[in-house]
Amino acid sequence: MGTNRAYLVWTLCLRLRAVCCLVSLERIISTSSHVMQFLIGTKAGMTQVFDENGVCKAATILKVEPAKVTQVKTTETDGYVAVQIASGVQKDHRVAKAQKGQFGAGVKFVKEFRPKAGEDASSFAKDAAFDASIFTPGDTIAVSAVSKGKGFQGVVKRHGFGGGRRSHGQKHSEREPGAIGSTGFKRVIKGTRMAGRMGSDAVTIKNLRVLQVNPAENILLVSGAIPGRKGTLVEVRSI
Repeated sequence: MGTNRAYLVWTLCLRLRAVCCLVSLERIISTSSHVMQFLIGTKAGMTQVFDENGVCKAATILKVEPAKVTQVKTTETDGYVAVQIASGVQKDHRVAKAQKGQFGAGVKFVKEFRPKAGEDASSFAKDAAFDASIFTPGDTIAVSAVSKGKGFQGVVKRHGFGGGRRSHGQKHSEREPGAIGSTGFKRVIKGTRMAGRMGSDAVTIKNLRVLQVNPAENILLVSGAIPGRKGTLVEVRSI
């Protein structure tokens, strides 16, 4: 009996050791440095794409203009590491003199990207240019944008409440929030879900796939839906 118990403990220790080794290996692989890949563009709309197997997939069209590195921030000079890029063309009378001096011309969009864990930003230099060709079909990306604003909404639409009962005597309570107070400490608890402003939030969608790349027309086709209306500024970065 004692021998069997010792054998079970020994095998359990071996399995735990193997799991720890796998976890350590995954951490090493995940923290290995790779070059940052990012672009800014606008949402042009949605369409559908058929893959090589004939499967129809929903896709979002992104218009990504060629970008130029306008500033590379380092820990020594700025206290943190980041890469600032500019894209698009803006009319001269809409650009301040300070922006013209920094960017060299009127640009429409300026964004700053900080490297995530395992990303390397040392290869970027000022005035370096790149376009949609930095991405290839099949790449996994994360897209950030501002969602559509929906104004002041009630709890049914904003939080998915079920509303009141539709039984006899319930005339005006179908979409009411219900009681919000408490009989104990006589106050409304902080964070209680109520009606209020909805939308216009910064949303990031991860694990999207690049379906098609068209560098000639500066277009990216991305799988799935992306927050925001047509013309919304979007940030695309590899993960």
